[in-house]
Amino acid sequence: MRFGALPATSFTVVSDSHITAVAPAGTGTVQVTVTTAGGTSNGIPYAYSAAPVLSGVSPNQGPTSGGNTVTLTGTGFTGATAVAFGAAAAASFTVVSPTQITAVAPAGSAGPVGVTVTTPGGASTLASAYFYVAAPVLTGVTPAAGPLVGGNTVTLTGTHLVEATAVRFASTPAGAFTVVSDTQITAVVPAGSAGPVGVTVTTVGGTSAAVTYTYLAAPTVTALSPSQGPVSGGNSVTLTGTGLAQTSQVLFGAVPAAFTVVSDTHLVADAPPGPAGPVGVTVTTPGGPSAANPYTRLPAPGI
Repeated sequence: MRFGALPATSFTVVSDSHITAVAPAGTGTVQVTVTTAGGTSNGIPYAYSAAPVLSGVSPNQGPTSGGNTVTLTGTGFTGATAVAFGAAAAASFTVVSPTQITAVAPAGSAGPVGVTVTTPGGASTLASAYFYVAAPVLTGVTPAAGPLVGGNTVTLTGTHLVEATAVRFASTPAGAFTVVSDTQITAVVPAGSAGPVGVTVTTVGGTSAAVTYTYLAAPTVTALSPSQGPVSGGNSVTLTGTGLAQTSQVLFGAVPAAFTVVSDTHLVADAPPGPAGPVGVTVTTPGGPSAANPYTRLPAPGI
């Protein structure tokens, strides 16, 4: 039995109608013939295929869940019979041309794997050519509330954040964000409507579950009681309004006052001393500062 001019490395007559043979090395297309005592058969073509060469993988990373499409480049891909990511076969693949294959990545564990293309001519492996990226995990956002106008900076904490491509507050992208480390991102909050929203981080590995951030309307102060007091201060003033539950500061003019939050609509402040005359009282929460409400300091009576 011959492959062109070369004898088969070995062969076995299985039956009167079958022979198995080990092909010798060769190139191109040759005619295979069998010789018996009765003569030599007509030839049938046998094509030697060069081994494939895999030279590129793009993108070279993706989620551990797989399912994304990857383009492989190289040579000798015609007739490819298998594509593997590590030990796992591609979910599917298409030979686009002798130099390109598109493959759907299978699921895998976080970390690098080699990619292998197999053809009748052999196999080619590109070591550590593809990296499985774990999905990001968000565990917190600080502060967890802020004003409707946005513009404030929050810190997101979690894991697998280092390759973040997007940060969203509900469906709205963050004004900007900076990846500080694999466990921390700082983001500028976009404007939003009052109430809670889910904050998510997206990486090549997927999108995290949401953590909650709350948009707060600015507080309002509708009344002070009493609305006047001595220049020496020290008297208690009850502030009535809305959105007071998360008050972080009460100011009489520019002077901070000690205060106690009673409810979302009431707080009690100790008026600080100051010069006689009117002064604006404001309340600040994560939703921003209130408009000023007038309070008047009265001079001590003369004798």
